[in-house]
Amino acid sequence: MGVSAVVTDGSIEDTSTKSTKTTNSGYDQDAFMKILSAQMKYQDPLEPTSNTEYISQYAQFTQVEQLSNMADAMVLSRASDLVGKVVIMESTNSSGETEYNQGKVDYVTYSSGEAKLNIDGKEYSMDDLYAVADSDYVEADEQATSLTNLINKFPAYSILTYDYYDTVTSAWTLYESMSDEAKNMMDSSYITTLKQYKDRMDTLVEEYEKSLATETEDSSETTTTEDDSDSTTTEETSETT
Repeated sequence: MGVSAVVTDGSIEDTSTKSTKTTNSGYDQDAFMKILSAQMKYQDPLEPTSNTEYISQYAQFTQVEQLSNMADAMVLSRASDLVGKVVIMESTNSSGETEYNQGKVDYVTYSSGEAKLNIDGKEYSMDDLYAVADSDYVEADEQATSLTNLINKFPAYSILTYDYYDTVTSAWTLYESMSDEAKNMMDSSYITTLKQYKDRMDTLVEEYEKSLATETEDSSETTTTEDDSDSTTTEETSETT
């Protein structure tokens, strides 16, 4: 038998026409005992609640409480498993626009039944979790981003010189070391540009090496001529003497 009336300030309050407000806080064991005490105190004396009903109610409450505790433990465990992983969080800014922030979970805090993810010094609710990034995906994305930034530093093709050898070579070396997944993340136009610059740089390197070789030969010939001239002068001086 349930509670037939609720007494407030010594007066019986009719609750039949009032809606019950619900909260997200739930009930703990103390709340249940208060409800149970009120039920026993204000029960209908002609139809009292049996001990069996009390035991059944308590068993149901205990079961619900255990399920709630298990759910909280699962949320905490799930949140803890994200520590060290890269996640994507979905949030709404002050303008009402949806934003997506990516970062590594540094640690997790748990308070009032809610887990919070700390990413770069900012806390996010588990409810804001949009996606968990695979480590291979993150590495591939970082490689693709790095190569894109290097290519953006290239000068105009028409003014490419040997002075940009390190820039072009670094980009090409990174491209060759990238995984297929990272290469597929790249815009095809960037890959085409990189290959064009690499071919042009190879030509410039050949021209540079040829110019060095020519300078070396000219220097060697000049030195030989000077040596021959010195030798002739010495001989002439010797004959005059």
